[in-house]
Amino acid sequence: MIKHSITRLSHLGEIIPPLLTAIGEPAFSTKPAPKKWSKKEIIGHLIDSATNNHQRFVRAQFEPTPQIYYDQHKWNEYSYYDRMEGALVIAFWTAYNKHLVELIKHIPEEKLQFGCLSRDNTLLTLEFLINDYVTHLEHHLRQVVEY
Repeated sequence: MIKHSITRLSHLGEIIPPLLTAIGEPAFSTKPAPKKWSKKEIIGHLIDSATNNHQRFVRAQFEPTPQIYYDQHKWNEYSYYDRMEGALVIAFWTAYNKHLVELIKHIPEEKLQFGCLSRDNTLLTLEFLINDYVTHLEHHLRQVVEY
């Protein structure tokens, strides 16, 4: 299952950036409603997800069950994606996910059962977190582009 997630994440890193760029800055930055995220903010949320999952993917390998979670709305608000150029957000999302692909490829198989605690103290294995990361990514990408 990890190999499938690696393949999928690599594929998305290739096909999604041109689709995002084609949206154009005005449409990329426009909020559909005052309390809803713009497409750019959704990609920002995916950067925040990458950031937090990056910590999980690394720290779970050497810390005994770290507890890593975040407030997605506060992270998005205080990362100020809405004020940044869309091209910068897209480039960072692309680079970060390429980095995560390489990191995941190098996690030893025996460490895939190591894990992190969720907010509610549920133990989530690295294997689950990696697969869930890609599923979550695709869910939000489909809100932004068709592919």
